[in-house]
Amino acid sequence: MMSDKIFSWLASTVVCSLLLAAGCAPLAEKAVEPEVELEKQIPEAAAAEAVTLALKFTPQDSTTYRVITDAQRSIKWKGPVPAEPAFKSGRRHNRIEMTFTQRVQSTDDKGNAVVKITIQGLKYYSMIKDKLVLDFDSSSIKNPNYPLALLIGQSYTIEIAPTGEVTEVIDVEEARTAVRRGSSVPKRAIALLRSDAIKERHGLTALPVTDKNQLRTGDNWNSVKTFSFGRMGAKSYEKIYTLKEIKDQDNRQIAIVEMNAIPTSEMAEQLYKQRETADFSEGFDNIGTYTGQLKLDLTTGKVEKYIENLQSEWIVAFPSVEQQDDEEPVVLTMSDTRLYSLEIID
Repeated sequence: MMSDKIFSWLASTVVCSLLLAAGCAPLAEKAVEPEVELEKQIPEAAAAEAVTLALKFTPQDSTTYRVITDAQRSIKWKGPVPAEPAFKSGRRHNRIEMTFTQRVQSTDDKGNAVVKITIQGLKYYSMIKDKLVLDFDSSSIKNPNYPLALLIGQSYTIEIAPTGEVTEVIDVEEARTAVRRGSSVPKRAIALLRSDAIKERHGLTALPVTDKNQLRTGDNWNSVKTFSFGRMGAKSYEKIYTLKEIKDQDNRQIAIVEMNAIPTSEMAEQLYKQRETADFSEGFDNIGTYTGQLKLDLTTGKVEKYIENLQSEWIVAFPSVEQQDDEEPVVLTMSDTRLYSLEIID
C-alpha cells in the first residue's frame, strides 16, 4: 500500500490540475515571435534552383480555410491503486473546428496584407474528466441566440505578414459585442475572439524572414516555441523547418516543408522564473515528439495545408511502502497532446 503522503500530494496537485480546469488548452503559452535563422546544411542543394517561401496576397482575393485545434490531457493509473475517486484514470478533451473565409482588403509595399476573416462554421467539443460538457455544431443550431451560434457570420480584421505572422488584430469589437448579446454567458465565444487566440489561430505558420526566404531543396530555418503544461511546468522547442521537395502539380509549384522540433532551454527558463506555481515534473520521466508539415503553393502564395502535432508523456513509478518482491509498483502516466491543422477547402 502506498504512503498517504504520496497519494495526498498527487491528488491535491497534479491530478486536479490536469482534469478539472475548464476551457481549451492553447497550443502555446503565448505568442512568441520566431527568431528565424537560415541554415544551409546540405552543400548539394546549391546547384538547385532557389524558390521564394512567402505568402502572397492579392486585393479582393478570397479563400476558405478550415482550422482545427485539438488538446487532450489524460492520466492513467496502473498497479495496486486505492479504490478512491481521486485516483481514477480520466481524460480531458477540447476540440475546436472553425471554417472561415479570408478576404484580402489591401496590401502594402512590404507584402503585408489587411485581411477580413468571416466565420462560416464552427464545431466545439469539450469533455472534462470523461464527462461531456459541450458538443456544439453550427450546422445544426438549436438555439440561434446561443453565443457560439452568434459567431457564425461575424467578422474581424487582421494584418498578416508574408512570413505568416499575424502582426496586428485590427478590428474585432463588433464580433465581441454580437456574442455578448446572446442568451447565456459568452465565455467560450469571447475566448475565441481574444487577440492572442486570433493570432494563434491564423498566424502559426512560421515561414523564413523576408531577407532569408530564398531557399533551395535541403535548406532549413528555425524558430522557437514555448508550451505550458500547467503543473508539469513549461517547455521550449526549437522548430526546425526543412524544404524537402518542390513538386509540379496542375501547372503549379508546391513546396513540401517538414518540421521536426527538439527541446531547448531558450524561453523556457525565462517562463519558469515568471511562474508563481511549483513545477511538479521533477522525478517524472518525460518523452515526446513534436512534428509538422507544410504544403505551400508557390504559384498562388497560399498555404495549402499546415499541420503540427505535439505529444508529450510523463511517467513515474511509486513503490508500495511494504512492497513485496513480486508486487508491481503503482505507475502514473500523464499525457498531453496538442494538434493544429490548417487546410484550404475552397
